Amino acid sequence: MTSTVPASLFRTNGSSALQAVFLDMDGTLVDTEGFWWEAEVEAFAALGHRLEESWRDIVVGGPMTRSAGYLIEATGADITLPELTVLLNEKFEQRIERGVPLMPGAERLLAELAHHNIPTALVSASHRRIIDQILASLGRDRFALSVAGDEVVRTKPDPEPYLTAADGVGADPSLCAVIEDTATGVAAAEAAGCRVVAVPSVAPIAPSPGRVVVRSLEDVDVPFLRTLISGP
Repeated sequence: MTSTVPASLFRTNGSSALQAVFLDMDGTLVDTEGFWWEAEVEAFAALGHRLEESWRDIVVGGPMTRSAGYLIEATGADITLPELTVLLNEKFEQRIERGVPLMPGAERLLAELAHHNIPTALVSASHRRIIDQILASLGRDRFALSVAGDEVVRTKPDPEPYLTAADGVGADPSLCAVIEDTATGVAAAEAAGCRVVAVPSVAPIAPSPGRVVVRSLEDVDVPFLRTLISGP
């Protein structure tokens, strides 16, 4: 976990108000889910295998080990998991070097969170080296901290990444809002006890108690996030 501000600044005072907002990265904040799929398609093509489009929904949003492992098993490719992990990260980095497109509404939402002094964290299953490159593009000062998939013992769908983020800013997970685009990330946030806003990117996500599904980040603002905690 990398923090840009002391967690003590965010210690709670017993309030039931929104205490922090945690955002997933790929497909939620930045439009990069397609980059990962392109990297996977390219890597397996070089190995002599063609990926089925239907597999995209299966591998999206999860940790690298899960998605890469699935694709190795599905294709029978002659490559080890560690080798493929390195290869996919390299191909993805080549793509983000050209620039990282923000999802619609992301720039406005980040600015609004900063204006209201709401602690904001980036919580991703991507590795630290990837997150740091994207943070350099987005601006590190926009986030109180970031949590990478290779910095926790158990990554999404386990709740550890979001519990780590809540601890890092001194917040009660039940008073934190999480914005996610995949079922894997939603499961992690809900298991941590956070309130969830789902913004589906590749596969649909159904609404449920404690979870709101919206079309895009353009539908999300600070008053909306506060109602998730305080109620209508």
